Amino acid sequence: MKNIVILISGDGSNMAAIVKTARREGWHEKLGARVAAVISNKAQAQGLVFAREQGIATEVLDHKSFASREAFDAALSKLIDRYDEPGQPALVVLAGFMRILTPRFVSRYAGRLLNIHPSLLPAFPGLHTQQSALDAGCKFAGASVHQVTVELDRGPILAQAVVPVLPGDTADVLAARVLTQEHLIYPRAIAGLLQK
Repeated sequence: MKNIVILISGDGSNMAAIVKTARREGWHEKLGARVAAVISNKAQAQGLVFAREQGIATEVLDHKSFASREAFDAALSKLIDRYDEPGQPALVVLAGFMRILTPRFVSRYAGRLLNIHPSLLPAFPGLHTQQSALDAGCKFAGASVHQVTVELDRGPILAQAVVPVLPGDTADVLAARVLTQEHLIYPRAIAGLLQK
């Protein structure tokens, strides 16, 4: 079985979209894959409630309990690795996980660490992407699913979705339009990777 471990920090809407798609499309039967665990660095993350309601194992690892980023990432690796199957290391999916990961962590999961970013990478890496797109006068915005590398938001792109920037858009309105597309392309990109 290919286990998927999803990391969240908040409401987990992308995580929920992945879980719902996996069930609806029968990933367990068709791809030999399942969402095995959801891990959050925040105990109050609302996404944990959804995951528990779906019968998915949940874990909380508070980054504030660690003296360094390296110590947190080492403990996080131990949690993730509990879901590895013999010959099948877990796929690690970042879904609103608001932590910059250390190079050692990223290297450990190279090729199986995914993220979604609310811009058409390589444009607008980092934070405040929608406002940056509006400030630049972009006619289009979107989202990108990419493999995580040590260089922030620069890994190989697996999928993208494009949305128009409409007159009168604010950053929040544009972000909501982009998020609907994130919910479509992230599960599709994961399924594509699982089929390889």
